[in-house]
Amino acid sequence: MITSNTSTALEIISRHHIADVWLNPATDHRSLHAAMAFNAGGLIVRFGALTTQDSATYLTVQTGIDKHITLQPEFLQYINHSCDPNVFFDTDSMELIALKSILPGDELCFFYPSTEWEMAQPFLCRCATPGCLQLINGAAHLSKETLNKYRLTNFIISQLNQKL
Repeated sequence: MITSNTSTALEIISRHHIADVWLNPATDHRSLHAAMAFNAGGLIVRFGALTTQDSATYLTVQTGIDKHITLQPEFLQYINHSCDPNVFFDTDSMELIALKSILPGDELCFFYPSTEWEMAQPFLCRCATPGCLQLINGAAHLSKETLNKYRLTNFIISQLNQKL
């Protein structure tokens, strides 16, 4: 059991080579936390498609128009959103990349619009970072100026270029 800085007891519910899934029993919220250190720019893990479908769900990552994958290994589904991400899903090389140095215990977070043109389930972000965008509903709804602050998949870049 791990205690966060808010005195909430967090439980590790599954362990994996590179990361552990943590559960906050008070909220039933799950998150993925590094089990080892990673250097900025380094490979965290290669991933694949467990399934491919033509529509988005809250568990899929978009890789093309009408192409959405569920992630393999499955524990990657617990990587939550942040407006200040520390990981990136490179859907061309199928690699999860560290955007910053990551220490053991750090939560792995990615910027959902970096892979999603339209979100299946838009939501109000509660990441509380200084640059929090508040409403997360896909790259299609963000300005080019905002998106230029993030690393984006080639699919999202191509969608942006078509939009202009």
